[in-house]
Amino acid sequence: MPAFWNRLLRRVAPSADLRQIVEHFNEAAADEENFPSTIDPRIYHVQLILDYFGDLDGRRVLDVGSGKGRFARVLKDRHPGASICAFDLAEAMLRCVPRGIDACGGSMTALPFRSASFDCAYATESLEHAVDIETAIAEMCRVVKPGGRMVIIDKNAEQWGRLKTPAWEKWFERTELERLLKRHCTEVSSRPISYWEDVAPDGLFFAWLARK
Repeated sequence: MPAFWNRLLRRVAPSADLRQIVEHFNEAAADEENFPSTIDPRIYHVQLILDYFGDLDGRRVLDVGSGKGRFARVLKDRHPGASICAFDLAEAMLRCVPRGIDACGGSMTALPFRSASFDCAYATESLEHAVDIETAIAEMCRVVKPGGRMVIIDKNAEQWGRLKTPAWEKWFERTELERLLKRHCTEVSSRPISYWEDVAPDGLFFAWLARK
């Protein structure tokens, strides 16, 4: 593991969990079938983010837990004038981020950005790997400007057991993330969503929308 990541693990969270997560996703980067570099832009998770953020030209957007940057790729294609940063814990994932998108490594619980430095931020199925959820949300809110928008898409705790998951992964009660976001944001809402706009939600995913 590179020296940077060893320093990060010592500084941010010396627990075995974070080291295990880094190693897991560095290895997973080679698995294009289950961890693809692209995503169908028609998937509702993508459309929700695009619709909620609106025109992004000239704005800075942070993809928190970006993986290979598949969501960031769509946002950049739709809004070439946006400045998008793909942020992830796994160095091997970040090597796959496409050109034109900034790639930055680190922990969601200690984002290496100045406060109020982004207009929008989103986390798609990445908060579940943060270990310290409260701190990760506080950090995400910290780096967004007042009036900026945030989207979190993740899994419903009531559906736990439907999928095989690593030991550290956490799914969320709807009100749990609403409560944490309301500590930092003026507007917070949530709703169940599906992969496809014309398919009724089956209870697996929630979307949390917030304005700081």
